[in-house]
Amino acid sequence: MTTLWGYGRRVRWHAKRALDAALGALFIGLLKAIRHIDRIWVSDVFARFARTIGPRLREHKLGRANLTAAFPDKTPAEIEEILLGVWDNLGRVGAEFAHLDRLLVGDPFNLPYFAFDPVMAERYDRIRDGGKPALVFAAHLANWELPAIVAHAWGVDALTLYRRPNVGAVADAVIAIREGSMGTLVPTDMDAPIRLARALEANRVVGMLVDQYYVKGVDVTFFGRRCRTNPLLATLARHVDCPIHGARIVRLPGGRFRGEVTEAIPPVRDADGKIDVQGTMQAVTTVIEGWIREHPEQWLWLHRRWRD
Repeated sequence: MTTLWGYGRRVRWHAKRALDAALGALFIGLLKAIRHIDRIWVSDVFARFARTIGPRLREHKLGRANLTAAFPDKTPAEIEEILLGVWDNLGRVGAEFAHLDRLLVGDPFNLPYFAFDPVMAERYDRIRDGGKPALVFAAHLANWELPAIVAHAWGVDALTLYRRPNVGAVADAVIAIREGSMGTLVPTDMDAPIRLARALEANRVVGMLVDQYYVKGVDVTFFGRRCRTNPLLATLARHVDCPIHGARIVRLPGGRFRGEVTEAIPPVRDADGKIDVQGTMQAVTTVIEGWIREHPEQWLWLHRRWRD
C-alpha cells in the first residue's frame, strides 16, 4: 500500500513537471511572438479581446459588486462602462508585458511614450540623489509593472518586492523580462522583510504594491469599507524611519503613459513619536483611493479586496 501511494506521488510529480514545462514553453513562445509585433497594435488587439471575453467571466460579477459598493451614486450603465475600461486596461497590460524592457530605454525626458512634468522629474531626482533610504508604494493602476521600471530608468538604486509565479518556467520567463529593467527583484518569501530592511539601512530605496487583501494584515478603510492590507511598508518605515512616497502610472491615449511620484507622505505617529503601523497604512490607503477615484477604469477591481 505504501509502495502504491509512493508510486502515485511520483506519477503526480512528473505530471506536474510536464504540465509546468508545457505551460512555460507556451508562455515563452507567446512572449517572443508579441515582442516581434508593434506594441500599440497588439495592445489594441488584446484590449478588444479582453473587453469581449471579460464580461462573460465570473470576475466581472465581482468587479460589478465592488464598483457598486464603492460608487453608490453611479448608475448601472456607468458601472458597466467602468468595468469595460478595466478589462481594456487588463488586456493592454498583458500585451505590454512582452515589451517592458523596451519602454523606458534612453533619456527619460525624451521618451516617445512617457510624460514627466518638471515637478515629477525634480521629485525623482531628489529620491535618487538624496543619499537616504526611502519607501515607495504603488497600486494595481494602469500598468503596475512600470513604476519600478521608471525608478530604474531614472537611476534610483531600488529593490522591488514581487510575487513569483507558481509555474517555474513561467517565473523564469517573467524574471528574464524584468531583469535589468527593474533594479533588484526580491521575491515575497520569509526572508524578504530582512532583505528589505537591510537595503533601507544601506540607504537604498524599496518599492512594493500595497493594494491587495492580506489575511494577516491590519484593518484599514477603503472606499468606506473595512479591509485588510499588508503592514510591511509601515513596519519597515517604523524600523528605519525614512520617507514614504507613492508612485503611480496613468494610462494616456495613444499607448502613452504619465509617471507620477508624490512628495513624502507624513506617517502617523503614536504618543512616543514612533510610526504607528495601522495609522500609516491608512494614510497610504487613502492616497491610493484618491488615485483610483481619478481613474477608476484603470484599477484592478476584479479581485476580492473586501472580504466578510
